[in-house]
Amino acid sequence: MDAPSILTAKELRFLKELQKNQVRFMIVGLSAASLQGAPVVTQDVDLWFENLEDPGIRKALVKVGGALVPQIGLNPPMFAGDSVKLFDIVLTMHGLGSFADEWKFSQEIELEDVSVRILKLERIIKSKKAANRSQDILVLPVLNDALQTIREKNTGTKEYN
Repeated sequence: MDAPSILTAKELRFLKELQKNQVRFMIVGLSAASLQGAPVVTQDVDLWFENLEDPGIRKALVKVGGALVPQIGLNPPMFAGDSVKLFDIVLTMHGLGSFADEWKFSQEIELEDVSVRILKLERIIKSKKAANRSQDILVLPVLNDALQTIREKNTGTKEYN
């Protein structure tokens, strides 16, 4: 599945470096939903890593002029640097299994010349329901409508709720 790029060349280079270093990660959250056709906007791209201690992450960051800021107190780990400032690190997805369990619910897409894994819309919806934050509840009708449209497109039949 080819998806339109929502990323700059610098940001795509970071993803390509992660891929080159064989770092297992997924794009999750609303950016993943958007890449699947959901009409949503977000201010960041959430990346969920299998292992945040993977040395390939630091190698990729060095290549693009970024850095990993470790967790300090209640502040989660984050990336620093122009080429990675759009990315947020996700430590867990509410209501879902481990990274390894959820990997099977991801799909590969092409962002220009970079292959990335994204969490499927059904799993994003499940996680947003489990998180039960006001911003998640507000976006659920849009995500559910997008999922129904995708299913109708894939099956050629309309589903009725």
